[in-house]
Amino acid sequence: MAITFLNLIGIPMEIAFLEGDSGLGWEGFNVFSDTLFLIDVALNFRMGIIREDSEVAILDIKQIRVSYLRTWFIPDVIAAFPIGYILFFADLQYHSDDSPSKTNRMMRILMFVRILSLIRLVRVSRLVRFFNEVEKVSNANLEVVRLFFRILSLFMMIFLLCHWNGCIQYFVPMLEEFPSDCWVRKENLMNATVSVKYSWGVFRALSQMIALSYGSMDAPTNYVELWIVMVSMVSGCLMYTVLVANATTMIVNTDPTAKEYKSKMSRLEHYMTFMKLPPELQLRINSYYQARYGGKWFDENDVMDTVSTALKEQILTAMCSRLLRKVPMFQSQDVNFINAVLVKLKYEVFQEGDVIVRQHAPGDRMFFIDHGQVLVETETFEKELCDGDYFGETCVLTKGKHLATVRVLMDCQCFSLSWDGFHKTLEGFPDVRKDLEKMVQLNSDDGLHV
Repeated sequence: MAITFLNLIGIPMEIAFLEGDSGLGWEGFNVFSDTLFLIDVALNFRMGIIREDSEVAILDIKQIRVSYLRTWFIPDVIAAFPIGYILFFADLQYHSDDSPSKTNRMMRILMFVRILSLIRLVRVSRLVRFFNEVEKVSNANLEVVRLFFRILSLFMMIFLLCHWNGCIQYFVPMLEEFPSDCWVRKENLMNATVSVKYSWGVFRALSQMIALSYGSMDAPTNYVELWIVMVSMVSGCLMYTVLVANATTMIVNTDPTAKEYKSKMSRLEHYMTFMKLPPELQLRINSYYQARYGGKWFDENDVMDTVSTALKEQILTAMCSRLLRKVPMFQSQDVNFINAVLVKLKYEVFQEGDVIVRQHAPGDRMFFIDHGQVLVETETFEKELCDGDYFGETCVLTKGKHLATVRVLMDCQCFSLSWDGFHKTLEGFPDVRKDLEKMVQLNSDDGLHV
């Protein structure tokens, strides 16, 4: 990427400002770049590819060749045309020839070849492809990296547009041998340094691109300058369009879950204000949403509905299997039954001070504490439960009443299993149902069951 970018900067500079006196170092860099691009063209015939509709790499040589010939082969061959070699040997011939007629002819040939070398600007396609590949391989975990490369590519393209426009500003008068009314003579730049000429060229280009009269107050003196100004203004409009479109896209695509959360919270604030809820209740509702979603809005049911049954089981196994295995009635059960129960679990969040269940209230759910702390209490009994504990197991078996009140001591994240969901699962496992019925009869008088 670095060599491509240097080529895209150096080639217009060499043609417009260096006037054939680029030096041995630049000529050597051109030869090296051409060699590298030619090697890259050859390697692309054997480099595996990944299609957009598949994540599997294609390594078959024949398919790779056909795909490359149909896509980027022609632009790559044009960009890799070895003009650096031609210029290098032509310069050697030019400096070794003493004949004035041959020297003039060679100078014209060199100028033609240097103008022809502009085809190497097709190498910008390599830069575009590089950034596209970076975006393809970046996933959600690399969103910051992908955003960085998108911003970098945007500013690099804008810089190249301004740079090329500035070089054209000086190059066109040079082709006309600097007529008396051209801007170069008016600014007394004929004997100025390259840096001064380049600065003025870019200054004029930017003045025209952003539609400011300052820096280009004089009207174009001929139709060539008129077209240069028009092209500059159109390219400036395109630059604005690309900049605004990309900025809008980046803003929209940056952390969509956080944006959705803010939108939901905004609607919630309007609702609470309209319903005139007490400030303390509004604060608890806001705290609940923060604890429940953590600033990111997503629909868990929608996520689970879009994945396969196997993946759904694996997700829930990773999240909840350890919680189920701590309950005696699930410890010795078949894995198929456990997986069937897992898909019936529902994620819930309770805040500090919430009462999850009340004593003597009808119960229809069992709770598994993933993280947090609760207090189980009656008139004569208190017990704290924390991560990995559970309560309400008899209610999910018998749908009886709770024998204790469960109050949240610290924000609690848990999974609940409803009576309806559990008994619907038992319909497919009659042997398990019989075992659990026997367990209920044996343990009906043992311990405190919430």
